[in-house]
Amino acid sequence: MVNTAMANTSDLLVGYAMAVYAGSLLAYSWDLSGRGKAMAGAAEPAPELVGVRAGTGGATVTEGSSEPESVAVASSSLPFAGDDRPSKAAGIGTSLAWVALLLHLGALLTRGLAVSRVPWGNMYEFALTGSALMSLVYLVMVARRRAWRIIGTFVVGPVLLVLGMAVLFWYTVAARLVPALQDSFLVIHVSVASLSVALFAIAFSVQVLQLVRGRPAGGRLLDRLPSTQKLEQAGYRLIAMSFPLWTFTVVAGAIWAEKSWGRYWGWDPKEVWSFVIWVVYAAYLHARVTRGWDGRRATYLALAGFVCVVLNFVVVNVFFVGQHSYSGIG
Repeated sequence: MVNTAMANTSDLLVGYAMAVYAGSLLAYSWDLSGRGKAMAGAAEPAPELVGVRAGTGGATVTEGSSEPESVAVASSSLPFAGDDRPSKAAGIGTSLAWVALLLHLGALLTRGLAVSRVPWGNMYEFALTGSALMSLVYLVMVARRRAWRIIGTFVVGPVLLVLGMAVLFWYTVAARLVPALQDSFLVIHVSVASLSVALFAIAFSVQVLQLVRGRPAGGRLLDRLPSTQKLEQAGYRLIAMSFPLWTFTVVAGAIWAEKSWGRYWGWDPKEVWSFVIWVVYAAYLHARVTRGWDGRRATYLALAGFVCVVLNFVVVNVFFVGQHSYSGIG
């Protein structure tokens, strides 16, 4: 049985979350323009890496960047440790993002209660979960270091985009799970995969900013962003955290496939593309760590990895027929 009232409540909460995310996006964009700092009465420089020393002695130039830097990175899990002086616009954006996330999580909760299961049974629900985790990861990062707010526009914007696409193109009426998904592996496999994709998505936003920031004529707006060196380091660390999770996703998926279908590997389109994602990100980490690639070369490889993630979710789920055809569309 489906609780229609709960399902309708979930749909309403998604709409409310989108409205509040839109307000957060506007506030973050206002802050990025520099006007938010004027409201706070103080200018805030671009965030710095932990342990970075500005100077001319022993300076190096990151590939694809004209910015000389002498970098001494301390053992910190966060690459940004910039000026944490308050910005009114950024503060409003963060507060609204928290409110939107609560509404977002409420939508997931009521969706699950409507059908008495975890809300991970179709493409619409996958999109809701992945975007919620992306928002949660970003806000946890901001709670640990306020300097992360500088990328708020480029995280909240994609979250809002995914929600919009979920509502317009991937919406599926709340229903019970198909038999193939009625397994405890669903919770393990999909939760880890969703968290991994959320980290890959934030890394993608950071690395796109890295490439744009490295352009010679960046303008005043881009000058407020961290340097290409700092953005590249941030993207690398996010991918380094996400890659083991994706490895677990692929392995857990193979174990689940053997349990459900009697084989670990069957060249199903979803299996193939999940492995392609793993290979591309493995190549990125290998090139970055052992081959000494940094700057633009390695970043292009990481961006190719996220393109594969998008293709795996948007194209494979919709247009490829296989044993993982659970999009719920059509």
